[in-house]
Amino acid sequence: MATVVQTSEEDAALTVVRFASELAWADAGPETAEPQVNRLCVEAQECMVMGRWLDLASLMLTSADLIFSKVSEKDLECVFTIICNLVTKAGSPDESLEMAKLISAKICQQPNDKPALRLKILFNLYNLLENPYSRFHVYMKALDLAFKGKAPEHIIPTLKKIESFLREWNIGIVEQRELFLAISNVLKESKSSANDYFKFLTKYLATFSGEDASTLSEAKEEAVHAIVEFVKAPNMFKCDLLDMPAVGQLEKDAKYSLVYQLLKIFLTQRLDAYMEFQAANSSLLKSYGLVHEDCIAKMRLLSLVDLGSNESARIPYALIKDTLQINDDEVELWVVKAITSKLIDCKMDQMNEVVIVSRCTDRVFGQHQWETLRTKLTTWRGNIANVIGTIRANKIVEDGSQAMQGLAIR
Repeated sequence: MATVVQTSEEDAALTVVRFASELAWADAGPETAEPQVNRLCVEAQECMVMGRWLDLASLMLTSADLIFSKVSEKDLECVFTIICNLVTKAGSPDESLEMAKLISAKICQQPNDKPALRLKILFNLYNLLENPYSRFHVYMKALDLAFKGKAPEHIIPTLKKIESFLREWNIGIVEQRELFLAISNVLKESKSSANDYFKFLTKYLATFSGEDASTLSEAKEEAVHAIVEFVKAPNMFKCDLLDMPAVGQLEKDAKYSLVYQLLKIFLTQRLDAYMEFQAANSSLLKSYGLVHEDCIAKMRLLSLVDLGSNESARIPYALIKDTLQINDDEVELWVVKAITSKLIDCKMDQMNEVVIVSRCTDRVFGQHQWETLRTKLTTWRGNIANVIGTIRANKIVEDGSQAMQGLAIR
């Protein structure tokens, strides 16, 4: 198989056209193939002379599928490097965007064939583009390719830069919504990225704030997925889902109201409420892949947090035992689990059989928590002002004493 060797930019483009057309007409015989190859090369030269770079890109991509199936990955990357480089010649941002759409669409046509290489080519194209929206479009195509080609590991590292990407792209709320949904779809099947999946799913749901009922309805399925993911996650104990309109719409939804009720139990109630719910809706939990024993374990920890938040700083062992529905000898075990999970800071008074709580994690952070934080900040500000006032008063007294002493010496 011939290898594409880049010389100058124009020669490289013509080489790709000739290379691809010879592959396309290889089975037709020399008499038929040669005129066709020459015709395509002449057409390519005309595009170059007239600056019709979009037409040239289209011409070069004509046999791209054939190239993918017949050449080595090294040659394939070389061919598409030359094709992608055409975007740098675009006469306007619009032309650059159209070329990026054309090239990325061709690259993504068969996502299951060499997905890692296709993603690498897309990232090369991304780096050649200067227009922010063109970059956004190519990144969205990369997400789609990673999802359909089942190759999330090749795009997950880029998610660390998503905030800087957003600042660079400067896209609207609708585009952000599409982005966060595409990212969550990529992460959904990756077991090692469960927390990131939930994070981007909640980012997606947050984009629906202020939308009308018709638009909110688009988010119902994803809102349910977010609730199930939160309930299922063994290391996730707080979230803001209850404050989101996209989730709130489920409360009175005929199909999903029970799912909303389950979320409310996990964020605001105790184990007894969950046990009652489970007894009446065991089939619902199973349909969403929720394991009853895992739910009990999580609700015990959340119930212990609730005790620490709502009772006095001293929680009797007996109350913990009854609330968590456990044996006497399991009380300290569950307290230790809560400490290990960083849900509470406390001391266990074994002699008096009480837990003395110094800090508790908030399961939700809503209006009440904001008001509490505001009160604390006001108090701290007042205390600091008093300290500063005392220091200033003492300094004035000290300066006055020194002045008097100076007069006495003279």
